Amino acid sequence: MVFYFKARPEVGDYTIFMGLDKHENEELIKYGFPEDIWFHVDKMSSAHVYVRLQKGQTIDDISEGLLEDCAQLVKANSIQGNKVNNIDVVYTPWSNLKKTASMDVGQVGFHNSKMVRTVRVEKRINEIVNRLNRTKVERKPDLKAEREAVNAAERAERKQHLRDKKRREEMERLEKERQAEMRSYKGLMVSENMTSNKQIASANKSLQELEEDFM
Repeated sequence: MVFYFKARPEVGDYTIFMGLDKHENEELIKYGFPEDIWFHVDKMSSAHVYVRLQKGQTIDDISEGLLEDCAQLVKANSIQGNKVNNIDVVYTPWSNLKKTASMDVGQVGFHNSKMVRTVRVEKRINEIVNRLNRTKVERKPDLKAEREAVNAAERAERKQHLRDKKRREEMERLEKERQAEMRSYKGLMVSENMTSNKQIASANKSLQELEEDFM
């Protein structure tokens, strides 16, 4: 089971989600999207909360309001973290999550610790948590199928880009050939004109010589 929440409307159309337990967390780790940003209470047990950014966005595009929604939700879903103030929430892109065979179910590390950011949460804000919970929807998605569908769409998009690129290159090649033919034709015309002028001049000279001989 995965729980889905809607972020505050003023920050844009963003979905925040988390797994029911460590087994769902494992699936979310495995079949995440490049646009997913992962949140967790630092040094405490908590839910794995994600926000899915818009395509092309990065962690730098997370607004303060969206960050606060995610941080409040992950704090509220930490047994220990929900009871204390001034906790740290860490967050990083899904692509930075590291999973090895020796790790327990739901456990993760990081490929690059420099890509992990921290936000301090002073206290729980019930107004935010309650607003998020009112948007809560439970689903049992086929995460693998969703990820494969995205992969297929991305492959199709890459193929289309490649076809478009080849088409542009072919059109550019044909245009270069056309321009080269035009330059060659113009050069030929100039050469023919020069030849004709020489022939006329030669003919005039011959005529003049004949006239002089006649005289």
